[in-house]
Amino acid sequence: MPNPSLLILPGDGIGPEVMAEVRKVIDWFGTHKDVSFDVTEDLVGGAAYDAHGVPLHDDTMAMAQKVDAVLLGAVGGPKYDELDFSVKPERGLLRLRKEMDLFANLRPAQCFDALADFSSLKTEIVSGLDIMIVRELTSGIYFGEPRGIMDDNEGGRVGINTQRYTTSEIRRVARSAFELAKKRNNRVCSMEKANVMESGILWREEVQWVHDNEYPEVELSHMYADAGAMQLVRKPKQFDVIVTDNLFGDLLSDAAAMLTGSLGMLPSASLGAPMANGRPKAMYEPVHGSAPDIAGEGKANPIACILSFAMALRYSFDMPQHADIVEGAVEAVLAQGIRTADLLGEEGKSPVTTSEMGDAIIAALGTS
Repeated sequence: MPNPSLLILPGDGIGPEVMAEVRKVIDWFGTHKDVSFDVTEDLVGGAAYDAHGVPLHDDTMAMAQKVDAVLLGAVGGPKYDELDFSVKPERGLLRLRKEMDLFANLRPAQCFDALADFSSLKTEIVSGLDIMIVRELTSGIYFGEPRGIMDDNEGGRVGINTQRYTTSEIRRVARSAFELAKKRNNRVCSMEKANVMESGILWREEVQWVHDNEYPEVELSHMYADAGAMQLVRKPKQFDVIVTDNLFGDLLSDAAAMLTGSLGMLPSASLGAPMANGRPKAMYEPVHGSAPDIAGEGKANPIACILSFAMALRYSFDMPQHADIVEGAVEAVLAQGIRTADLLGEEGKSPVTTSEMGDAIIAALGTS
């Protein structure tokens, strides 16, 4: 049986630094668990532009279509701000999502006990939090037509974006949410604005259809997205899996991430249709950006990128026990009070470097 294949795209800024720590984890599994991966590394974003004049080379795109999973660091930086929109670093990321048809974005919001005090909410509200937001990623108002800025024939201008969803687009992301719920606490809450948007009415009806016809054993509830935002702040642990559209998912997932105390601690996954092996096309990436202001200084926290690899173990490589090992090691290191400089160090303790944090997690892998 061939080894699982993984394409690593470190990207820009702190991307190469945090990805180097993931490589340590991959090597540890090869040495201690006899689990080997066929790893290929290539360029994306500004790094690809510097080398090829485009943010994603066609050969890299072809490789991404063939591997079992893609692991991406981060893209962008002020060096590339003046580039034409068509070749900005972020266009490489968007091309990957579009051409791989990664329609379901998984954004976990998990609050480690050791970081509960970092949240702006009371500890008892967020301690033990573990929810999953499934955001539709390839349609909705970000992609709908017509769109643009044009004259309004009254001496002014009008900006237009179109919210558009089809039955098939809603049903496939709903299925992703129900499948995830079956592996968690068997509850899905669908969020939209059916009270004021026809697309929201369609969303609610189609999610309900998928539930009634395919997943009647999963508990389904519906909530308006604005009420959902309020409930995330009021009582976030009432949720298990939340499924929502592209725009609302963008907003709600970032709000949920900050419940945990740090946006930079969290991983994400973007999943597409099943490949020949039955597993979905997939790309995994930390939620944080390229942080060019601290690049090369050893201050970056590699945990989100390492946890992104754990998600790949769980969803692409069918290795949930190995994912548990990685997540357990991260939790153990945080419980010891080990922090990088981009997390506030505990009183009396000095922050560790990016590499030292990675080494601490490697040490904890053998005990988790």
